[in-house]
Amino acid sequence: MSKHLIKARNEVNNFLNRFSSKSKIWGIVFINRGKNQETLKTLGITPKIRGEIINRIKDTDYIETIFDEVLHQELWVFGKDFNNHELYIKISIGIENSSTICISFHIAEYKLEYAFR
Repeated sequence: MSKHLIKARNEVNNFLNRFSSKSKIWGIVFINRGKNQETLKTLGITPKIRGEIINRIKDTDYIETIFDEVLHQELWVFGKDFNNHELYIKISIGIENSSTICISFHIAEYKLEYAFR
């Protein structure tokens, strides 16, 4: 069971700052799910470009935060435009002293609703 929340803008910016700082030290682990891999192939996104897209996420790209009760973690959902495709990106700060995590990075399957647009 998961809870879907909309965080305040300052909380989103705090998360993005923490994510950026931590990913510079520990890197980002990308989950290689089928639709994530298919998006990279279809859109010609290299691992370097994928990292650049994630590093350019702003508070205006924020969709929602999901608290995953199985993982006991907050998963932050963002959208980003790339070559006329809307990308669905779900990231997590991960556990202490380890990499940040990108769980989802694929073409959006439905119209995304942004919290701050």
